[in-house]
Amino acid sequence: MEKTLVILKPDAVQRRLLGKIISRFEEKGFQIVGLKMMQISESLARKHYASHEGKDFFEPLIRYTTSAPVIVMVLKGKNSIEIIRKMMGATFGSKAEPGTIRGDYAVSNRFNLIHGSDSPASAEKEIGIFFKEEEVFEYNPIDIPWVYDTSHGDIV
Repeated sequence: MEKTLVILKPDAVQRRLLGKIISRFEEKGFQIVGLKMMQISESLARKHYASHEGKDFFEPLIRYTTSAPVIVMVLKGKNSIEIIRKMMGATFGSKAEPGTIRGDYAVSNRFNLIHGSDSPASAEKEIGIFFKEEEVFEYNPIDIPWVYDTSHGDIV
């Protein structure tokens, strides 16, 4: 099982799309093991997006990220990073395929609703930026054998 960070960005909050987006992850079978609403400070945004510093979109990205509250989540599941990034769709809403989160709800190339970690190393780093260890929970949902067919023939 893999953990990843997902941020529902200011436009997702402002447009009241939180329930619709979160339900997609739950319906797919991902486990929410951390969840909170917060206002990202400028220093935190700069730390999170440090790899983009110096690029022409960096300062607008910082202003956008800090413009309103966000939802930060830690999701857990098999191949969660790869699958969640597919569910998110292409970075630019105008290029995202219908059926993806961005394809269904985003048109803007800058306001793209959602962030998801792009690798296990990024996920670990990003989770550590946004969550204290005690804010990420471990529990065993009863549907895991149904989501991942881990029954080894014991159920059907």
